[in-house]
Amino acid sequence: MSTAAQPAYAALTQRFLAEFPHEAARELEILPVEDIAALLGAYPGRAAVRAWQRLAPDIARAVLSRLEAPLACELLTAARPAVSAAVLAQCTAEERERLLGRLETAVARELRDLLAYPDATAGRLMDPVISPVRADLSVGETLTRLKSIERRGLRELFVVDHEGRLAGRVEIQELAVAEHDRPLATLLKPPLAVAKDLDPREDVVDILQQQPITELPVIGSDGRFLGVIRQAALVSALEQETSVDIQTMVGASRDERASSGALFAVRKRLPWLQLNLVTAFLAASIVGMFESTIAQFTALAVLMPIVAGQSGNAGHQALAVTMRSLLLREVSLRQWPRLVWKEAATGFVNGLAVALTTSLGVWLWSGSLGLVVIISSAMVISMSVACIAGALVPILLRRFGQDPATASSIFLTTVTDVTGFLSFLGIATLLASMLK
Repeated sequence: MSTAAQPAYAALTQRFLAEFPHEAARELEILPVEDIAALLGAYPGRAAVRAWQRLAPDIARAVLSRLEAPLACELLTAARPAVSAAVLAQCTAEERERLLGRLETAVARELRDLLAYPDATAGRLMDPVISPVRADLSVGETLTRLKSIERRGLRELFVVDHEGRLAGRVEIQELAVAEHDRPLATLLKPPLAVAKDLDPREDVVDILQQQPITELPVIGSDGRFLGVIRQAALVSALEQETSVDIQTMVGASRDERASSGALFAVRKRLPWLQLNLVTAFLAASIVGMFESTIAQFTALAVLMPIVAGQSGNAGHQALAVTMRSLLLREVSLRQWPRLVWKEAATGFVNGLAVALTTSLGVWLWSGSLGLVVIISSAMVISMSVACIAGALVPILLRRFGQDPATASSIFLTTVTDVTGFLSFLGIATLLASMLK
């Protein structure tokens, strides 16, 4: 290639990597790992990340280990969190900690959370160091790929689509006797069973008891293939679950916390109850600020709980959705702007709808246009803020290392009460002339 043509070739390659990442990953996987690393290392991380995150996890890990540290960190940060976690799961503990130590604190914490599955879940039981193959390969290409996999004793291969989602399985024996030019997709069989990474151990045991399987594939909430629970882990899970059942038969709890003493329960609950009391005084102080307005217009005292109650309900709806999404890892901490914007829009639209119904009721009850304007405005404001708080509170608590399940409700109640009272009574004070 001439020197003059090299810049155009580099620009074309960079555009191919960025705009056709699936096709680029498909071609890259044919190359030796050293060549892949050299090619991706020649471009900025933003150009390489789309193709890199579509490589098979074991290849992506091997490429990552051959890149310069700044580029490796940029790829791990820019890639989808689930992909980065899957690649890090392929690394040794020492290599993983070295990479995580170079990342920003927030990114490293999020990836550690994704890698650290709770006890007694399918994610904790699975072996993540497993190499799936692409559905668009031929049998010959698959056999070549299989030779590069260091694991031995495989009975079947798990096959994924271009997004890494589990597409099916292929038995090794059937693969070995098939024509080399035959598409792998024609050999696909559906999985006998599938577990999600956060499924409890008892669900894994139920699958084992219902299906004669030796390898159970594990997927994430988005359907991406994460790993396999092998026969030894399945048998171990069955033994542990059986021992727990025996324990519950004689009256001991499956979860020891349920049988903890009263003093233990008091020690865990009382600090949060005291905090709740403090926040209740905060809400009461807001009402006290508008004591003269309430004394002048007693109808405000009647309607005030309606605003606070509706904003509380809206906030807890947003809280429940956010908590579930965080628990199931459907969203990550880095996706908080999109989640907050969605909840703000939801709260605003629901606030308008509820305000319309409330306005009709207040008009029929009081005949006061001023009360209608005040409560409608307060309802929209308080419900919008409540939904934003319902999304932000658990995210912030998780961000600062606290358990959202324990404290979210207390902080959310404070926000909804303060916002409800402040918006309603504040607008009433500003528009007092409309109440006369």
